[in-house]
Amino acid sequence: MSSGKPSVLFVTDLSYEARGRRYCDEDIYLSSQLREAFDVALCHPTGALALMDRFDVVLVRNSGPVIYYPDQYEAFREHALATGARVFNELTGKADMVGKQYLVDLYQAGYPVIPTVAGIEGLDRLPDCQAYVVKPEFGADSVGLRILDQTQLRGIGEGDVLIQPHVEIDYEVSFYFIDHTFEYALYTPDPAQRWQLRAYEPTQADLGFARRFIDWNGVGHGIQRVDACRTAEGTLLLVELEDLNPYLSLDSISEQRRQRFVRQLTGALSELASADLPGR
Repeated sequence: MSSGKPSVLFVTDLSYEARGRRYCDEDIYLSSQLREAFDVALCHPTGALALMDRFDVVLVRNSGPVIYYPDQYEAFREHALATGARVFNELTGKADMVGKQYLVDLYQAGYPVIPTVAGIEGLDRLPDCQAYVVKPEFGADSVGLRILDQTQLRGIGEGDVLIQPHVEIDYEVSFYFIDHTFEYALYTPDPAQRWQLRAYEPTQADLGFARRFIDWNGVGHGIQRVDACRTAEGTLLLVELEDLNPYLSLDSISEQRRQRFVRQLTGALSELASADLPGR
């Protein structure tokens, strides 16, 4: 028997263990809140392909890095694009959704991004420094990230890696958006404690910085997190644009903002659920 509510397949891995965060708590909370407006079923990411056609919307949340199930994710992605499935986030993202090459491209295009090159052959395009951050092009959650000095760097060999200078920063700050609407911002007072977050009230200049990357990415339906750092000189630089399944740190914001976020997400999902599918 149908309830008359739109149906949402909530894709999550409740068993995934992330350093400094409990993904499962966030998704248990969010899925329980969404049940007021939707029929919600939770699904592990490796089972999404088999179930997705039965639901009005597929909501990809804390499903873990796709590097752990690349074949299943690619099959899910291909099927969604082929059928025009309503996926939130929509699968048109140009940022972390397709790897981290965008950091290289944006840096070359003059965007305010931490200087980034692909492989050691691009080192001459980076500022001189004592240490470098080396990360896999398709990594996530700091998997494979290393901090190396110049001597160590020359010995890394070939591979799909990105290299950045180890930048001295005052703090990291993240801006959270639903579709193209800014929701809230959080910052890390102590850069050594990435997930010890506090509320951050952005200036108009801060929001202009974050919106520049949201506009560049062009994702119409989805949650995006713009991660940035404030350098010792006071400049904001992009660290990452998470456009696939960003952790939201909902436990770090006030109850009022948390409820507002749920309302905004409910509205965005309702709008997507009512959109016509291609060919219908």
